[in-house]
Amino acid sequence: MIVITATALLLGLLSATCASAASGTIWATPHDSYSSSVGVLGCKINTDRVAYWPESIDCTNICVSVSYGGRQVHLLRIDQSGGAHDMSYDAWNYLYTGYSATSKPTAGGAIAMDYTDVDATECADLIHTSDNKLPLSAANSMNFLSSCLEQQGSWVAKNYVLYNILDPICSYGFDETCSLDFPAQNQAKCPNPLGTPVALTTDPVYNIRYPTGEKVLASTGQQVPASSRASHEQLNRDTPSFALFASCSGREL
Repeated sequence: MIVITATALLLGLLSATCASAASGTIWATPHDSYSSSVGVLGCKINTDRVAYWPESIDCTNICVSVSYGGRQVHLLRIDQSGGAHDMSYDAWNYLYTGYSATSKPTAGGAIAMDYTDVDATECADLIHTSDNKLPLSAANSMNFLSSCLEQQGSWVAKNYVLYNILDPICSYGFDETCSLDFPAQNQAKCPNPLGTPVALTTDPVYNIRYPTGEKVLASTGQQVPASSRASHEQLNRDTPSFALFASCSGREL
């Protein structure tokens, strides 16, 4: 009689998943304005580590590893480009030169880089919410979220949080979480009226301009003072991950 333990079965399934992960070479280009076609809130993630690729946004494969010159980064794939393999300017600059775009900005075009789709938990430290759940707009992410909730085993279905914030650059709405009783309802319930276009200034999103490396407010284009810039960069570097899941790399986050 052959006895298969739960651990062995889990490792087998994980190995099969990792073996089928997409990988290859892309021509990577820099992108200097945060956006998300599925409504991921930039004020709740590290916007310096985002992939803007041609493929449709997936409910499970939202994390990609990109490497070049002995350097490697993880990127959240939460927006769709018209054809280019763009990535946040800071990520592109770091992979190309080894320096951040704010310290030593560099200009350039498409560069051949290697990529691999990895487990979503590899991007956990890029998500600045409780339990590293993907932050979505309660007013404008419902089409994407509904499609993921219908895929009950998908990563997004199990790891999302809704906020009463209208836009990906977090300039309108209320910085509060909402609840959703799906599939009984397809509209979230929030402490304040859903989708109210009141100005939100408490949790801004920043862009790094190409090719100058200037950090600016995404909502206005206004340049950020050095003190605020340093604080934001420290947050993006040091926010810890609390998710403890098996990953394709074999390590825990």
